[in-house]
Amino acid sequence: MTRSRFSQLLGVLSLATALTLAALSPVQAAGTGYIFVSTEKGNEVVVLDQDLNVVKRIETSRRPRDMHFNADKTLLYVACGDDDAIDVIDVATLEVIDTIPTGPSPEVFAFSPDEKIVYVSNEEDSRLEAIDMETRVSIQDVPTGAEPEGVLVMPDGKTAYVTSEVADMVHVVDTATGAVTKNILVGTRPRRFILTPDGSELWVSCELSSEIYIIDTATNEIKGDSLIFVPPGFREEDVTPVGMAITKDGSKVLLSLGRANHVAVIDAKSYEVLAYVLVGRRAWSVDLSRDETRAYVANGLSDDITVVDMTSLKPIKSVAVGRVPHSVVIDD
Repeated sequence: MTRSRFSQLLGVLSLATALTLAALSPVQAAGTGYIFVSTEKGNEVVVLDQDLNVVKRIETSRRPRDMHFNADKTLLYVACGDDDAIDVIDVATLEVIDTIPTGPSPEVFAFSPDEKIVYVSNEEDSRLEAIDMETRVSIQDVPTGAEPEGVLVMPDGKTAYVTSEVADMVHVVDTATGAVTKNILVGTRPRRFILTPDGSELWVSCELSSEIYIIDTATNEIKGDSLIFVPPGFREEDVTPVGMAITKDGSKVLLSLGRANHVAVIDAKSYEVLAYVLVGRRAWSVDLSRDETRAYVANGLSDDITVVDMTSLKPIKSVAVGRVPHSVVIDD
């Protein structure tokens, strides 16, 4: 092979390598690493970097609460309860670029698997609303018990679950017809859900009865006895569980214990407590970093978030964010 021919071949190989790396780089570099915290009384979403410095305070509609990214994390959606809207934030520019009208007082929401529909619990009119994301038209309005909150859509998109805080029920909704197919009685003031990675168990936090109920999704029946987690030195009535997170392998659940000012780290198979981690006042929402080395907890009454090291199961640092933080999500 001549030297010129070898150089040409080397150039082709280099170009191919560069193109391959370019194709891979968005996946490898995906995520800003930013931590987003909604503040109910601050009317803003606070953005922090991985060093916990405030990057920006994004003004939103009033009373921002639940937050979710779209699948590729280019957009962040924020339910704003006092303006009956879901604001849409561009993750690249950190600006509100759109607003989706909802029913009265949207609290929690979830997308259909194809992201064509958003299901919203409208607290003040006791409805689960389904909104077409393209037309922004409400296509279903499902009656629920009073003060619906938690919403979860199953991975196949056929079933949605919604809690009613006042009725102490989980409503099972057929998404094709918008009909409630079953009402499951749980503890007092059910709030939020998590689904195990295999889809077999739906955990429900019941704030005022200090319990977790587990629903078998195959039968929609309660599985076993309710679970109660009480940190040392606290009474059962001090424990008001709300937010939850689960590891990707389904081995651990993190449960924020509200007035008990702790997060419980739970073995998801044995239901035993691995640790109680002291955080801020009224631990409300919790999320895990993608590598699951850290957890971030929003503390509603101490106006801060606490970072938890998942190896030592110890708090690392608490950082002030603003008035009444509600939810925390991470773009990593």
